[in-house]
Amino acid sequence: MVTTVYVGADHAGFGLKNSLKEYLEMKGFVVEDLGAHELDLNDDYPEYATAVAQAVRKHAGSFGILSCGNAEGIAIAANKFQGIRAGIGYSVEAAKTMRSDDIGNVLAIPGRLPVQDEPLEIAETFLRTPFSGAARHERRLEQIAEIES
Repeated sequence: MVTTVYVGADHAGFGLKNSLKEYLEMKGFVVEDLGAHELDLNDDYPEYATAVAQAVRKHAGSFGILSCGNAEGIAIAANKFQGIRAGIGYSVEAAKTMRSDDIGNVLAIPGRLPVQDEPLEIAETFLRTPFSGAARHERRLEQIAEIES
């Protein structure tokens, strides 16, 4: 099965988003670019976080990758949607545990701040890491679901 990845970014993550799109398509992923489609230094990240979060919610098994200056704001906005588990991928290890421990479905990568590892490697690790299924992780996810409802 081919995995669909929805990408979105404001001006600060625009270049990274375009690089990620090209890289992930080359790796065999289906990538849908939900904006920004043009560099606009006055755009706002909530628009792109909303588009990606809604697409991931609508399409089971899909993923989202977002970028803004520090990745914090865009992750916060994406997490406002029920069922979205967005986190910041500042390293390969962070991306890996976000998936294996928390079934993260939206990755946010800083567009302006340095990250520990190569952003393309961070994204691919996130997309290829399965959930561990460990009892403690299942228990925590159930607790999060209770909070959401």
